[in-house]
Amino acid sequence: MKLQEVRMKKGLSQEQVANLLGMTQSNYSRKENGSSKISSNEWERLSKMLDVPLEDIYESEEGNLVIFKDNATGNYSGINNIYSIPKHIEQLLESQNKYIAKLEEEIKKLKQL
Repeated sequence: MKLQEVRMKKGLSQEQVANLLGMTQSNYSRKENGSSKISSNEWERLSKMLDVPLEDIYESEEGNLVIFKDNATGNYSGINNIYSIPKHIEQLLESQNKYIAKLEEEIKKLKQL
């Protein structure tokens, strides 16, 4: 698991990370090994604590990670929204992107004529 690898590379124990997150070591252990869900807020805190981009530690069993860095105006400081894309949607998007690339190539050829 990426989170565990990064934590260990940083020389931190589960207990140290758990203390920084304000939870017990056993609770953190369940989160790190995937038997308990890590909230998006906890992912953000872990990213900052380990001083790595969120993408370096976040893993989803459902599919790819997409992070939108929203920067609205007004009295809003922005938020990172984390979404997992299911595999069948990921495959559909890949297929659509290939089709778009093919159409763009055809347009380019037609313009040259």
